[in-house]
Amino acid sequence: MSAKKQQELQAQYSNYKETLQAIAQKIGDVEQETEEHKLVLETLGPLSGERKCFRMINGVLVERTVSDVLPALQTNADGLKEVLESLVKQYQSKQEEMDKWKVILLWHLFWVHLLTT
Repeated sequence: MSAKKQQELQAQYSNYKETLQAIAQKIGDVEQETEEHKLVLETLGPLSGERKCFRMINGVLVERTVSDVLPALQTNADGLKEVLESLVKQYQSKQEEMDKWKVILLWHLFWVHLLTT
């Protein structure tokens, strides 16, 4: 196998690994944010709807009531769950793609080895 072909294969492999790593990082970030939302929902849930609470919106801390904040917080949490599911599917798909690529590469290398010996 030529040096150029080896470099191309290494670049493809590196690209797969970097893509998987980036998706895994996003999954971790979304999981952390999901847990934070869950914790806040569990904390605010039993409180009176008229109770004051504070919410950070675009870097500004604003005063609201629990009844104002809970629906938006639940919507955000639901959206995060959807994003997480999508990222997990994306990761699995890319992993399957990489696994297929590796199998094809191994078969190719096997046949090249057989034909050259």
